[in-house]
Amino acid sequence: MRFLRQSLTGLFLLSLTLGLLVYAGLLVREAVEARMSQERRVPEARERVFAVNVVEAAPQTVTPVLTAFGEVQSRRALEVRAASAGKIVDLAETFEEGGQVRAGELLVQIDPGDAELALSRVQSDILDARAEQAEAEAALLLARDELHSAEEQAALREKAYDRQRDLLSRGVGTAASVETAELAASSARQSVLTRRQAVAQAESRVSQAATALQRAEIALAEAQRRLDDTRIVARFAGTLADVNATLGRLVSNNEQLARLVDPAALEVSFRVSTAQYARLLDGSGALARAPVRVTLDVLGTGLVSEGVLVRDSAAVGEGQTGRLLFARLEAARALKPGDFVTVEIEEPPLERVVRLPSSALDAGGRVLVLDAEQRLEERPVTLLRRQGDDVLVRAPDLAGRSVVAERTPLLGAGIKVRALRPGAAAGPEEPEMLELSAERRAKIRAFVEANARMPDEAKARILAQLEQEKVPAQVVRRIEERMGG
Repeated sequence: MRFLRQSLTGLFLLSLTLGLLVYAGLLVREAVEARMSQERRVPEARERVFAVNVVEAAPQTVTPVLTAFGEVQSRRALEVRAASAGKIVDLAETFEEGGQVRAGELLVQIDPGDAELALSRVQSDILDARAEQAEAEAALLLARDELHSAEEQAALREKAYDRQRDLLSRGVGTAASVETAELAASSARQSVLTRRQAVAQAESRVSQAATALQRAEIALAEAQRRLDDTRIVARFAGTLADVNATLGRLVSNNEQLARLVDPAALEVSFRVSTAQYARLLDGSGALARAPVRVTLDVLGTGLVSEGVLVRDSAAVGEGQTGRLLFARLEAARALKPGDFVTVEIEEPPLERVVRLPSSALDAGGRVLVLDAEQRLEERPVTLLRRQGDDVLVRAPDLAGRSVVAERTPLLGAGIKVRALRPGAAAGPEEPEMLELSAERRAKIRAFVEANARMPDEAKARILAQLEQEKVPAQVVRRIEERMGG
């Protein structure tokens, strides 16, 4: 009985399960048939509207700034070389790397012993030459006096000869007396010739004495120059570099001992393209004396100096392009020869140009502008200059139009957009500030104070910023990069 009751219960549950499965299948079939019998509804299409940043195209007069990178160098430098060989016996106290010297200051003294002895010998030769010249001049005077006396005797002999001839013509004298007078006159004339020869020899001796004295004076000047070459003095006030001389060292002739650089006469050389060079020429084709601004970046603090463009290179140079320009710096602060700096030059002003972000211009020289229905259309423009992240363009019908500031691949002509204009009262973006812990602040302060290469002005500015509660994040990052942290 119990077995029968359990069998009937199991059969009932099985029948109930099968019935539920059949009912579920019928429900699924009806749902599928109802779905397939319905008409498909097309959703209403909506145009997609993009939000874009726009700027107002306002023509204005802009002075473009040409940016280049150059190297600071000295306009006046001197190689300190030994003009004579010998041992260094004296050095200036400031003759060291980075030493400041004055104009005319004695830098190096080479042993002058041999030069002084040579000068003394030449001075003795000068005395001998002067004595010889005085003796030759006295002998010339005596020879001229003897010539004058011989000429007087010859004149008397000629008169005596003429008188004897006159007596013989009157029959008073004798032929023997005439011959005797003639021989005497001839002998007197021969004596005059001898004295003239003596005078010529005396004059030649005077000339030789003068030549010998002149040679001795030349030797004296050379000996004095060799003595002066043992003293090396500063030609101008400046700073010493590449010093390699020590006291007691033997130096050879023309050996370089140091290099003298004038820190007040600095200039910067930089290279520009040929197109940029053409924009710096004036109406006559000469390089314009345009103002120049030179900046040296030191841990976020720029050292700025002003200057003027003065000249360009004579040749392009093998394997190079463009033009090499030189600008003279005026009152350069903390700049040294060899510094790599940024150079900014003011070009001639451009009229009726529009300043736009560089992202607004595509590779084909076109921009996107909004029409009256807030749809985009392309307009060609003429690119004049690139100024950092901005461009200077010119177009005839661009004034007053709204230009898309940032082009993306999704934007194109005919697309409807929603313009986002920058707030008129928006102020300049404030720099990011950081609150430093006491340990981090002390570590940065110690690094700045121990940095000997940092200018005192920049060091004082950074230390003053570290005293504040919040420090600019850019300054902190730059210093920690130098620290290696």
